[in-house]
Amino acid sequence: MTTPTTMTIALISDVFYENLPAERLRARLEEAKSHGAELAVLPELACNPWSPATRQAREDDAESPGGPRFLMQAEAAREVGIGLVAGVILKDPKSGDRRNTAVVFNSRGELIALYAKNHLPEEPGFWETSHYVPGEYAPSRIDGFTMPVGVQICSDINRPEGSHLLGAQGVEAILAPRATEMATYGRWRPVFIANALTSTAYVLSVNRPNPEEGVLIGGPSIAVAPNGTIVLETTDALGIVTLDRAVVEAARPAYPGYLPVRAQQYAEAWSRIAQDQSVPAMPIFEMQAASNARR
Repeated sequence: MTTPTTMTIALISDVFYENLPAERLRARLEEAKSHGAELAVLPELACNPWSPATRQAREDDAESPGGPRFLMQAEAAREVGIGLVAGVILKDPKSGDRRNTAVVFNSRGELIALYAKNHLPEEPGFWETSHYVPGEYAPSRIDGFTMPVGVQICSDINRPEGSHLLGAQGVEAILAPRATEMATYGRWRPVFIANALTSTAYVLSVNRPNPEEGVLIGGPSIAVAPNGTIVLETTDALGIVTLDRAVVEAARPAYPGYLPVRAQQYAEAWSRIAQDQSVPAMPIFEMQAASNARR
């Protein structure tokens, strides 16, 4: 049996919290599958209103594990037979902490991964620290599809450590649900390209489609290849892109893919930052001595 070398992903720029949301979600997933998609990616918190438009957190925006939005998305994936990257505001039953959490289902509707957003803005229209707390775990590789994938949520993509970490784990496609304004897209676009080039993985992002609660949300879905080529950029509700493992394999031995990761070196430096200690500089005494000897 021949191992597949390509994977088709659907980026669905739509939200599903009113007007028969379950039925509309299934219809979108069926459309995606009809185009050959193995996996569909929804925008950030696609089954919630954009509640961070204000600082006021509502109790019913969040749910415990296995809550109604979780079940709606799992059942849609299972009924259609497609993988799904979706999201909920997950409430910890013990601590009460709420987290903006990506939930990843396989084509049987089984949960195969969770990832909580790590980098939360707090500014007009995006009062996110008022609604949930940051995640506790770094992003990790997710297997179960033709190509290994990883998830970053919106602002996470602007801290490239996460993308680099996923690339170092062998992830071939980084999926980034988001909610951003069209006016800022010019700042996001080069970040997607840079992260794809430096992690040597595809980077795909899908946005919420329309302004909500006075926040001017909108802007394209995008997919960038590991060589920096933009392979999809569209404001259509459905964007279909086919990823090719050969493109990843060609990028990794090329520059900058072949550069060493130096994980231990950076881990030690970040550990010092986490402990609020200064990072030691590279010793310069030998260079000073050599310079003095030449005078």
